[in-house]
Amino acid sequence: MLDTRLTNARFLTMDPAHPVARDLGIWRGRIVGLDAAVTSLPARRVVDLQGATVLPGFVDAHVHLAWTGFKQTTPSIAGRGRTEEVLAAVARAAAERPAGAWVDLAGYDQRPLGRHLTAAELDRVSGGRKVFLMHESGHGCLVNSAVLALLPPGTPHEDGFLAEGAMGAARALRLPHSQQDLAEAIGRAARTCLAEGVTSCAEAGIAGSLLGHSPVELGAYQLAREQGLLPLRVQLMVSAERLRPVAAHRLDGMPSAVDLGLRTGLGDSWLSVGALKVFTDGGMMARTAALSRPYEGLDHAGQLQDDPERLVDTIVRGHLAGWQLAVHAIGDRAADVALDALARAQDLRPRPKARHRIEHAGLIRPDQLERFARLGVAAVVQPSFLRSFGDDYADIMGGERADWLYRGRAFLDRGITLVGSSDRPVADGSPLRAVQFMVERASHSGRLIGPDEGITVQQALHAYTAAGAFACHREDELGSLAPGRLADLVVLGDDPSRVEPSRIGGIEVVQTWVDGRPVHGAGT
Repeated sequence: MLDTRLTNARFLTMDPAHPVARDLGIWRGRIVGLDAAVTSLPARRVVDLQGATVLPGFVDAHVHLAWTGFKQTTPSIAGRGRTEEVLAAVARAAAERPAGAWVDLAGYDQRPLGRHLTAAELDRVSGGRKVFLMHESGHGCLVNSAVLALLPPGTPHEDGFLAEGAMGAARALRLPHSQQDLAEAIGRAARTCLAEGVTSCAEAGIAGSLLGHSPVELGAYQLAREQGLLPLRVQLMVSAERLRPVAAHRLDGMPSAVDLGLRTGLGDSWLSVGALKVFTDGGMMARTAALSRPYEGLDHAGQLQDDPERLVDTIVRGHLAGWQLAVHAIGDRAADVALDALARAQDLRPRPKARHRIEHAGLIRPDQLERFARLGVAAVVQPSFLRSFGDDYADIMGGERADWLYRGRAFLDRGITLVGSSDRPVADGSPLRAVQFMVERASHSGRLIGPDEGITVQQALHAYTAAGAFACHREDELGSLAPGRLADLVVLGDDPSRVEPSRIGGIEVVQTWVDGRPVHGAGT
């Protein structure tokens, strides 16, 4: 007997063998069959979905859950376009904190202000408290003189703005987050994901200096699961900062490893270890993405996180230790470093099934596309970056480079796996709104960015379901509605493939199901 039979729906299965169905049977959290295979079977519960469209639960292959959860409860200055408004918000937040305390605000962005604020400006409104304004990109922060005075001598900054590793030095001044606080933040973010139809995600880097701020962050995810705070499936990328030299047996060919030889694949269907996360550059919002030629209107081309050879060495060591690699590379210069490293790694020890990934692939030149294809590297992109920030990004790239931003069609035409993700909380997390952009290639203002990179609705949905599962080595369980797969699905108020593209982002997420039961929407 089935536990549940869902009927009277349009199931878009993402399974080429059975692309559309009307009935779906569930037993013990898994799909057992479609249509005729289950229609006549008895079921403990029959749910009439009244003609709704159903897709596999969306897979968001690059998120930051803890950061999202903390950001949701941190005062924000996002959207303030005048210096006086920002400083007034800092003054109010500082007044609520005791003398000598830290004052945290989210949402700092120099772009609407036309310049970076300075430490001296923060000093005037902070009353001697330690002010930390997190940049929207996650690749920098603005601090006041009270913080600068505590940093190690020689820490680079620009009038209080700390980028990349320098921001990590500022975060290191404070106690790590507790596992309980992390678990609760993870739970808040997970519920937001479910409301947008996301049933599985990849946390893009735990135990690193930039974001997680805890050396025991994996334990926080275990705690969240034990406490019932983890209602969706999570795969954890581990920061490459955790790699250490090891004296393993020479036959292991492993000069470095994460403690105990931990590597990709450990875990179960709810919580598992995914790729090793390696940062090669910064971000476009903070102007730290590493380009091969300068940003338009600026005299610099961003920055790499380290010397190129050291970055290559880290990537190679991760490969030799058995990890799938998720290499953060936004600018085209960073992508060159990533591709060089992945090629060297595969030459030293071929692992054709490693499924290495380049995270973001924000600016990819035409000559780099063939290298992606030859190496079998997936491109894990964030379409909502251009939907939300596209006008700015196109301006700072200028000319032909704007057409190379967060590509779609060019990857697919060369057989490169195109994976959708959000990088939440940096950008909008809704997969449906991202799908709309992948089809339309239009920013919020209506500006077309790389219109030749537009793809079909089916291809965009595939990027957020089957391709995401594949990139996470989970295609046998997730990403399609087929017998044997986990019964994770999203019920929509309309069919993305049958409405005008401009309406896709507004389609209602009616219900989200995980493990064969509704966890968001009616009936939960």
